[in-house]
Amino acid sequence: MNQPLIQFVDVYKRFGANQVLNGADLSIYQGEITTIIGKSGTGKSVLLKHIIGLLEPDSGRILFQGRSLSEMKRAEIDSLKAKLSYMFQDTALFDSMSVYENVALPLKEATSLPKGEIRTRVWDKLKLFDLEGIDNKYPSQLSGGMKKRVALARALVTEPEIVLFDEPTTGLDPIRKSAVHSMISDYQRRLGFTGVVISHDIPDIFYISQRVAMLDEGLIRFEGTPEEIQQASDEVVQQFIQGLETPHDALTGMDTQAQGERKFQEEMARLESHHITFSVISFTVQNLDEVNEKLGHVAGQTVVKNLASRVKQQLEITDTCSRYGMNKIMVVQHNAKMDKARKFCIKLARELRVSDFIEGEGQPGLNLSITAGFAEAREGSPLKEVLTNAESTDSTYFEFRIE
Repeated sequence: MNQPLIQFVDVYKRFGANQVLNGADLSIYQGEITTIIGKSGTGKSVLLKHIIGLLEPDSGRILFQGRSLSEMKRAEIDSLKAKLSYMFQDTALFDSMSVYENVALPLKEATSLPKGEIRTRVWDKLKLFDLEGIDNKYPSQLSGGMKKRVALARALVTEPEIVLFDEPTTGLDPIRKSAVHSMISDYQRRLGFTGVVISHDIPDIFYISQRVAMLDEGLIRFEGTPEEIQQASDEVVQQFIQGLETPHDALTGMDTQAQGERKFQEEMARLESHHITFSVISFTVQNLDEVNEKLGHVAGQTVVKNLASRVKQQLEITDTCSRYGMNKIMVVQHNAKMDKARKFCIKLARELRVSDFIEGEGQPGLNLSITAGFAEAREGSPLKEVLTNAESTDSTYFEFRIE
C-alpha cells in the first residue's frame, strides 16, 4: 500500500488525570474517506484536533507524507494548515452573518484574494450545494439540513486537500442524515479531497468509507476496510458495531447490509442441506448522481427510500430485503428459481411511475434509471459472486427507465 498521507505513530495525550490517547497508531490515505468510530468520550475529536494542529501530542509523532509535524518549519506548517478544513459537529455558523458571509469567511481570513475572486468562489460553492437564492438569509432562518449544506460549502470553499468532519449528521432525521452522507461521498468523488469523519452512524457510514478505524481506550483497536471491520474476530469490535447497529436501516426500514448477508447465509445453508433453491435480486438507482445534482441529495435519498417501499410491497412473507449501499437494494427470494425472480422484476417494472419517486413534475430532461439484475444461487457461491452474476450484462438483466 502507498505511504499514508497522515500517520499517527505511538501518540499519547493526557488531560490532567485523563489519559485520552494511549499509544494511538493510525494511517489515513490520500483521496479516501476514513471514518473513526468508538464510544463517546474516547478521544475521537482529540485525534482530529491533532491533525488540524489545535493540539500537540505529549509523545509520539504525527507524520504528513512521511515527515514529522514537529520537525517542520513554521512556514511549512502554515502551508499544511492551508490545505485543511474542518466541519464542526454543530455546524458552527455565525448567527450574525448571512449565508454568503459565513461561506466567504475562510477566504477573507486565510487568503489575500481580491473581492471579485472571493465572490466568484462563494457563488460557485452556493451553486454546487444548491444554496442559490438564500445567500442573504441567516442561520436562524434555515432548516437543520440546509445548515449542514452551508457548513459543507464553507468547509470546501478554500478548495482544501483534507476535510475533517466531526459527527456531521448530529440532530438530523434519517433522510437528511442519509443525504449528508451522500453529499460527503458525492463531493469527495468530484473534488478528490481526503476525508476524515467521526461518526456513530453504523452501518450507514460503511457505505461511503474506504477505511474505518475504531478507537478504544486510547488505542486504535482495529483499522481496515468496512468489510474487514464488519467481519473482524475481535469481540470488542463486534460488540460495539452490533450495539450501535439499528434493528433496521433507518432510511428504508429494510434489513441492514449485515442482516441481509446473514439472511443470504441462512438460505445458502438450506440450499446445501435440503436443496431448497433461492434467488437474489439487486436493484440499483443507476443515475443517483444525476438526481442529486438536479434535485438535491434529499431528493436522491427519497428515491432510494421510495424504491424500497415499492419493493417491500411485492415481497412474499418468506422473502427478505436489505439496503446494500447508498443506491442499492438486495432481495433474497426463498424457494425461488430464476423465472420467479424475473416475474418479480417484470411486475414491479409495469407498476412503477415517476410520481412514485419524485414529487411534482420532477425535472425536465431527467430520466430516472433503475436497474434490476437477478441470479439463482449455486451451492457454495459467496454472496459477492451471486451479486456479480445478478448485475452482470452476461446474465438476464432488466432495466426499467422511468421518464
